[in-house]
Amino acid sequence: MPLQNRVTPTSQLCANTSRGTFMGNRGLLHNEHRQITRHWALERWITCVLDYKGVRRQVMSPGRYTELFFLDEATSYAAGHRPCSYCRRASYKHFQTLWAEVFPEADRSAVGIDRVLHGERLNADGSQRTWRARLGSLPDGTMIEADGQAVLLWRGKQWRWSFEGYEPLREKMSPDEQVVVLTPEHVVQLFRAGLSADLVVHRSATVGA
Repeated sequence: MPLQNRVTPTSQLCANTSRGTFMGNRGLLHNEHRQITRHWALERWITCVLDYKGVRRQVMSPGRYTELFFLDEATSYAAGHRPCSYCRRASYKHFQTLWAEVFPEADRSAVGIDRVLHGERLNADGSQRTWRARLGSLPDGTMIEADGQAVLLWRGKQWRWSFEGYEPLREKMSPDEQVVVLTPEHVVQLFRAGLSADLVVHRSATVGA
């Protein structure tokens, strides 16, 4: 039976056999039976590479942080994660530099960034906090909700998300439509400033692009 450690763009943790392309960390979320007992433990939600210097881990080891897995980087950002400052140093520094440029009055430390992002992640009941915007105003890399499903905006197209990958929407939404946005607002502003240029998106979103 698959472990409950695959992350959706709505930040939920699900059991699914599909492999991810990035790993994530929100702290220790599982018990000794490798069962999820909570959905986050720290404000530091990070996105990591799957392989770093050949280190091998036993997934959900007792007392160790819970390894989470994402389809791609776009999914991790929608779920409220940011690049790890250790195993993804260059990506984190780029993120931090853009943060300082776009939000010059804000704290640019990891703790300060995580505090802001955490305020945009969750409602009081633990559900994902969303916001609304005109579709045509949103940059590449943003995830929105359409008919109860996550949709990625990428290269001028709209891609329906799944654990296995993306497929194009059959009926494209109008740029003037007001939509529910899953990706935190601060991250979307960074996408506008150039963060999406280096965004790693699953190969399925390049079919026909």
